[in-house]
Amino acid sequence: MSGRETIVRYLQDAEAAERNFEDVLDSFSQEGDQPELQSAFAKMSRTAKTQHQRLAARIEALGGSRSVAKSALAHSLSLAPKLAQSGETASQKSTQNLMMVVAAAAAESAMYQALAAAAAAAEDSTTEHLARELQDEERQDYRTAALLLRQSAVQAFERYMN
Repeated sequence: MSGRETIVRYLQDAEAAERNFEDVLDSFSQEGDQPELQSAFAKMSRTAKTQHQRLAARIEALGGSRSVAKSALAHSLSLAPKLAQSGETASQKSTQNLMMVVAAAAAESAMYQALAAAAAAAEDSTTEHLARELQDEERQDYRTAALLLRQSAVQAFERYMN
């Protein structure tokens, strides 16, 4: 497999992850009872949309195409954590959603680190730059979700106790 083919596969994985994350974040933005979280999730969903669009454009520029199979797999795997939320209050679900966002943003940041390293090794500075840009965006999502997590957990606890 050539370096370009490897980079395209990494890009396809990232594009599928971001496409899924856009949908997950959009659904989170419509759940719960904490408007600040709903707004943050909606903003992160819009960011994920631009991310998968930029990744798809890079895949096409390298002569590849997005992987429908990888997108379908990513979507099916994202349903499992939501099943565990049955019986939880709206506030508790929002807090759990934030925990999932923190974990996903950290994982995606690592994914972009790997993509940037592979792109550098393949001497593909365009993909490396894109990966670094997307990694910075994931770090911002992580920071935002992490800051909101404490507030959300306290609100969920107080609402549950009252």
